[in-house]
Amino acid sequence: MNKPATTEELSDALDRIKNFAEHRIRELLVVEDDPAEQMSIAELIGFDDVRITAAGSGAEALGLMKERSFDCVVLDLRLPDISGFDLLSEIQQDESLRDTPIVVFTGRELSDDEETELRRKAKSIVLKGVRSPERLLDETALFLHRVVTDLPPAKQRMIENLHQSDEPLQARKVLVVDDDIRNIFALNSVLERHKMEVISATNGQDAITMLEQTDDLALVLMDIMMPEMDGYETMRRIRSNPKFRMLPIIALTS
Repeated sequence: MNKPATTEELSDALDRIKNFAEHRIRELLVVEDDPAEQMSIAELIGFDDVRITAAGSGAEALGLMKERSFDCVVLDLRLPDISGFDLLSEIQQDESLRDTPIVVFTGRELSDDEETELRRKAKSIVLKGVRSPERLLDETALFLHRVVTDLPPAKQRMIENLHQSDEPLQARKVLVVDDDIRNIFALNSVLERHKMEVISATNGQDAITMLEQTDDLALVLMDIMMPEMDGYETMRRIRSNPKFRMLPIIALTS
């Protein structure tokens, strides 16, 4: 049986929704020790709806995050004092900071273990390459809750061109949870056409088991109306594990 949300939880949720809906300047922190790269990121993302602050070290970034609130952080892994991995660990240990969306923007080659660790601690990973400016603009626009149609036309085109490509989805692993095998088949067909790797579960308990056995999961598509353990309860149990706090889950219902 689902546990109803408390009055305090509902109030907090409404306050967060109201905060995001307000027409206010968004705060972005760029953690990067190269001044030229700082300027490049600022030119890419900057507009009159975002205020960008730069930090050249992990210690400076952590100090700024404790001083004031940021809507999103762009983090390079190579810093002069501590690694980006260490900074992410410190952020995760601070209850007031751990829910801040972090977009890792790096040119270093990641091992499987490093990528798995980053996906647990950061909202997104953008590897520097041919399409990385478009991806970074798109990812930060999502976490900053920007209205894309309000951006300059050139930046709108960058995001539109990216969305017309399957590149962001390629080789990403997604878990589809649905008790109706016909729905699983239909979703699998769509996702695999976009070159995603799909695994499936037909009930909530199987979904939790698969999550615990799969380290590189990028997304969960969760049916709400399931017998025994419905989608709400399954998501509640998933979120109770700190390992899955940042895992994107999309609820589906008819």
